[in-house]
Amino acid sequence: MTQAKHHAQPQAPALKIPQVLKGVRLLSLALNLPGPAALMRCQQMGARCVKFEPPSGDPMQRYSPTAYAQLQSGIKVITVDLKTEAGQKKLHRELAKTDVLITSFRPSAIEKLGLGWKTLHRLYPALSHVAIVGSPGARAEEPGHDLTYLADNGLVPGLELPATLYADMSGSLTASEAVLQAVLAQRTSGRGEGKGIRLEIALSSAAQYLALPRHWGLTQLNGFVGGAHAGYRVYACKDGRVAVAALEPHFATALCAAAGLPASDMASLQTQTTRDAIARFLKKQTCQQLDALAASKDIPLHTMA
Repeated sequence: MTQAKHHAQPQAPALKIPQVLKGVRLLSLALNLPGPAALMRCQQMGARCVKFEPPSGDPMQRYSPTAYAQLQSGIKVITVDLKTEAGQKKLHRELAKTDVLITSFRPSAIEKLGLGWKTLHRLYPALSHVAIVGSPGARAEEPGHDLTYLADNGLVPGLELPATLYADMSGSLTASEAVLQAVLAQRTSGRGEGKGIRLEIALSSAAQYLALPRHWGLTQLNGFVGGAHAGYRVYACKDGRVAVAALEPHFATALCAAAGLPASDMASLQTQTTRDAIARFLKKQTCQQLDALAASKDIPLHTMA
């Protein structure tokens, strides 16, 4: 583990993403965030991506033009009214040359569009379908959004909104993983062998997966990384806050030494006395001083001015 740097430090260059989906053709009918974010990831992995939008456009363009622009970068966007005969013809022309279809409709809406799995598989045996829904199985028709899926899994402990859209973004990663699964299945069987598969991705299940550490007790208030361990907390400092992640014994020992405390065992690190002592020490330090401390003593922390 290496120390965390202050936010003012320059970021490392982005890693080059292997083009494992080069030559794969994707069509997305999904709007808002999870579907487009999954498509963005697949495009970054080399897929040829086409997105159909209704005449009213994608709501994300109104919510956040910045987000919309980044999500659609490198994506071919086509306006299509799927409720018209002309739109349906355009859809099926595209499906005929598509490897994986991504949708984010409720099952009833999929059926109304004539895209039920039995129909799709009969017309395009090699086509796979990644269907993003809110909740799995029988609950797929229930309305919901990121916030309700997080709340359902105990990830909204107070009145504040979560810092980001965890269910949507983790769902997008799960959906891009499903695309990889579908392509692997197709490549194993060979295109034209009738081996297209349907995979359902539920945002509530993605939130449930993120919530596992909390259900295990790790991030509960009395949990090891929920605030009980003095070396894994957010503290106030003189001109801001500092996130300290000195979990391993050698990091915790360095932190305690900096705070003028004797070397602590695991039990003492989980006492209020140790937490208070470290809090008093950090409260007297500026962000700049703590950055210097992290560098000189190899302590993993991140200051927030």
